[in-house]
Parts: sequence; C-alpha cells; structure tokens
Amino acid sequence: MITLAGVIYGQEPFKRGLEHVRFVPKGQWITGVSVNYSQSDQDNYQFLIVENISGDTYSFKVSPMLMYSFKDNLAVGGRLGYSRARTKLESGNVVIDSETNYDIDNLYSISHNFYTTAAFRNYISLGRSMRFGFFNEVQLQLGCGESKICSGSGDDLTGTYERNYSIDVGLAPGMIMFLSNYSAIEVNVGVLGFSYNHTKSTTDQVYVSNRDSKSANFKINLFSISFGVAFYL
Repeated sequence: MITLAGVIYGQEPFKRGLEHVRFVPKGQWITGVSVNYSQSDQDNYQFLIVENISGDTYSFKVSPMLMYSFKDNLAVGGRLGYSRARTKLESGNVVIDSETNYDIDNLYSISHNFYTTAAFRNYISLGRSMRFGFFNEVQLQLGCGESKICSGSGDDLTGTYERNYSIDVGLAPGMIMFLSNYSAIEVNVGVLGFSYNHTKSTTDQVYVSNRDSKSANFKINLFSISFGVAFYL
C-alpha cells in the first residue's frame, strides 16, 4: 500500500498461480518396504594403488514403513531398519611407489545395525497429474549396532569389537509414481542432514577406546539413492 499527498493507492496481491491438488487424501494409511542388496567378488583385482585384491563382500538392508495421512498431502509415521555387511579380504597389496608397499592378508569384517525412524511427509503433485508427484520427508533416526574386525592369523591374529550408537536428523526428498490406485514406486535421496555417532572399541579384549564423530551433509549423494514399494490403503 502506497500513500502519496493524502491519497491511498492499493496494491493488487500477487498470486503465483500454484494450484492445490489433493494428491494423497486425508485418512489414507501408507505402508511399504525398501530393500537394498549388493555383492561383489574380486580375484587379483587392481584399483589405483591397491593391487592383487582377492576376496568377497556383501551388504544388505531392509526397511519397512508405516505412515498415516492426517491431512491432505501430509503424513506422519515411522519406519524400522536393519542392515548387515560383511567383507572378507584374503590378500591385497597397497603399492605407493617402487620402494613402499604394504601387504594386507586375512582381513575379515562383519557388522549389523538396527534403526528406528520418525518421519513427516509433505506431498506435491506434478501439475494436475495424480500418477506422478514429489514428496519431502523430514526424518529423526536413532540407531545402534555392533561390528567385528579381525586381521592376521595364528600368533599374529588381532581383532577389534565395536558397539556404536547414532542420531541422525535429515531431509529426504523423492519422487513417487503410482502403478495403480493403491500401489506406487518411490525413489528418494538424502540431501540435508546432521549426524552424531558414538563408538566404543575393544581390541584383543584388552584395550578400550571411545570415539565420537559429528557430520553435516548439504549435498546430493548419488550413493544414498534408495528404491521402495509403497501401498496406499
């Protein structure tokens, strides 16, 4: 509103023309699961300064989800998660130059973790389409787990047992595509987040140490992309 010489001129309110579409109606239950699995085997594999790698590795993660739409395009709920990873390295060489190299033999690592996550979602339709849309998910995640690392053999065998706890707060935007009125495929990627981890390590059942780490992420991580199937009931 502008006032000039006692005359008041009203300003028209600016409208962006964004249209509200009820993409996920109030009262719907949302359930689903995402599963990730990877496995690799190496035989005399070479990568940069690491040579003659022989071994195998695998990782597995499953995460069921349950949410409720308390308002049009808004949902709240949570998910549980379990992950397991194992690496078995029979041999390998780290070659820095012709006179400096290190041998890595009989390395074995296994870990598993449990997670519980509280989540809040906001859905946005792609135009007036009821099949394609986007969502932004705010997450608060608590986790705990344990791992074991062993190396060497015989009298040279050494091992470390670790127990860890973590707290993560982040945003996970994604895209959704409905296959029918009740089923959909979801793709999401973590972009923004803060993480805190505490780890207690015991080496050879004698030496005990504690480690705390904090991190913040403000970029797209292509390795954190996850796919899942969801059902809207």
